[in-house]
Amino acid sequence: CNSLSLYSSSSILLLAALSPPATSHYSSSTSSPSSVSSSASEWRPARATYYAATNPRDEVGGACGYGDLVKSGYGMATVGLSETLFERGQICGACFELRRVDDLRWCIPGTSIILTATNFCAPNYGFDPDGGGHCNPPNKHFVLPIEAFGKIAIWKAGNMPVQYRRINCRREGSIRFTIDGGGIFISVLIANVAGSGDISAVKVKGSRTGWLPMGRNWGQNWHINADLKNQALSFEVTASDKSTVTAYNVAPRNWDYGQTF
Repeated sequence: CNSLSLYSSSSILLLAALSPPATSHYSSSTSSPSSVSSSASEWRPARATYYAATNPRDEVGGACGYGDLVKSGYGMATVGLSETLFERGQICGACFELRRVDDLRWCIPGTSIILTATNFCAPNYGFDPDGGGHCNPPNKHFVLPIEAFGKIAIWKAGNMPVQYRRINCRREGSIRFTIDGGGIFISVLIANVAGSGDISAVKVKGSRTGWLPMGRNWGQNWHINADLKNQALSFEVTASDKSTVTAYNVAPRNWDYGQTF
């Protein structure tokens, strides 16, 4: 239906139904997430297209690093963003509400859909922004799984006008931390974040260390070079709205790479 391409660890998949997120352990909040600012919640114009499955056995990775989006708890309620909206990955995990406008032939009246930003729609500079380059700057463009797109419009609509607004994310269970890496290199994927949804800073603390700042590797993967093996790990997560959640002793001292807590 369109010539867009999304960054993915494998071929694009039409996702199955949203699976319930797991609950991470030993976490507690030091503050309640604040509301998204009123200016951020205003309806703004954009356009939207969709993608469909190529191979039902594939798993969508995506530029935010969440891996299998069904197992991560996001399912088909996800969206890829054009470069103007993606903010180099800072926006990953944020939630948007989309509703249809104008094109009454294809739109489903009175409907909207809530989506989580999990992917990036790359520019195609072989086309101008008004032609095939739907995700070229300065376009604000959303690319949805076809099943999500079908909640607000008939699939024949193709590239359709929409309105969007930033909203707070509602999640079941606690924040998830997936630990990867090797040796003294530790990478942590952080998912299932409520409130503003996107993360601006992360710190980690071993049972024998103080709080250590982590750097953004890509998307919502954060990393540090530190020897933290055989130590219980705590994390301090700061969202873009400045709210902070501290999860104490999330990973026990015998944690290993590849585990999720």
